[in-house]
Amino acid sequence: MDSRSLRARQAPIKAKYRDDPSSAAFTLKAEGSLDGASLTCRVSTGQGHAEAGLHPATGGDGLALCSGDMMLEALVGCAGVTLRAVATAMEIPIRGGTVFAEGDLDFRGTLGVSRDVPVGFREVRLRFDLDTDATDEQLATLLKLTERYCVVFQSLKSPPSTSSEISRRPG
Repeated sequence: MDSRSLRARQAPIKAKYRDDPSSAAFTLKAEGSLDGASLTCRVSTGQGHAEAGLHPATGGDGLALCSGDMMLEALVGCAGVTLRAVATAMEIPIRGGTVFAEGDLDFRGTLGVSRDVPVGFREVRLRFDLDTDATDEQLATLLKLTERYCVVFQSLKSPPSTSSEISRRPG
């Protein structure tokens, strides 16, 4: 897709959101199912199901996906798509490349070994290795705009408010 095609595709959407800001508000949803026998959660995706389970560092067998890895994979996907869209809009040719995400965590917190160790990632790093002839200035702008418009990156950088609840299923 070229810059003109992208703009043409997005123009009516942007106009609608400008004219009716409430039409831009969406609630994205995810769902998983628990089975009584295993330590996994079967997550519904747009492409089928993904089986999430314990990371081997917490006692998992490595056959199920680790949710921490899935979070980094979501970051890679979102950042990669965002970078491609921004590059297209800026008319920066990207012949190819690789997107990397890494996250550091200490599993002592997750396993309750030490209350002094936080649960979750302490640091997340995102990196792009691109095949492009873009100038350093173009790449700096591309990175800045990719960070700005990537939903997952921004959600990690400025965490949203969160809540949780539990209920008993009838019957």
